[in-house]
Amino acid sequence: MVLVLTGVAVITGAILAYINHITEAPIALQKEKALADGIKAVMGGGELTVSKTDTVRQNDAKGKELTYIIYQTQDAQKKDLGAAVESTTGGFGGNLKVLVGFDPDGNILGYTLLEHAETPGLGAKADKWFQKGEKGDIIGKNPSEELTVSKDGGKIDAITASTITSRAFLLAVNNAYKAYKATPVDAQSGATKQVKNEQ
Repeated sequence: MVLVLTGVAVITGAILAYINHITEAPIALQKEKALADGIKAVMGGGELTVSKTDTVRQNDAKGKELTYIIYQTQDAQKKDLGAAVESTTGGFGGNLKVLVGFDPDGNILGYTLLEHAETPGLGAKADKWFQKGEKGDIIGKNPSEELTVSKDGGKIDAITASTITSRAFLLAVNNAYKAYKATPVDAQSGATKQVKNEQ
């Protein structure tokens, strides 16, 4: 009986390892495409090129090191369009990863949630709540003056019944802005990536 169970476990493990190996490349390609689409969306759409990718590390108020990935973008004429910045903070249900687009002056062009574990119907509303024309609209704002919810004396309406998520989201945006504006003294440059308009 022990030999049979061991054999089944070994065979099942081998099958799972093989399936994992087969699906690794398609999953990586899908993530890369989702990121490219996200960069294009938060930068206002159109054809653009990621001219430089930097990794910036900064400490938060509690001294914890946070990592930000900054995708510097250009148009076809090599004009600087600003950057899309990946920023992660702790939300109500877990990590909240946001991609925020900034123009060269630091004004917010757009954002998208890359990952979250917020409550469906409440905190998960962050993907729409802060978009242009919505109740918590942050598009066009410049976080040089920190964005905060009205409950904390700020000007941004929090998601109804989800103040913790709203605070976490705005913290991610504020941190993304600081990383974008920081001189990347310790930045690590990555490879240039093309982001093209999908037809």
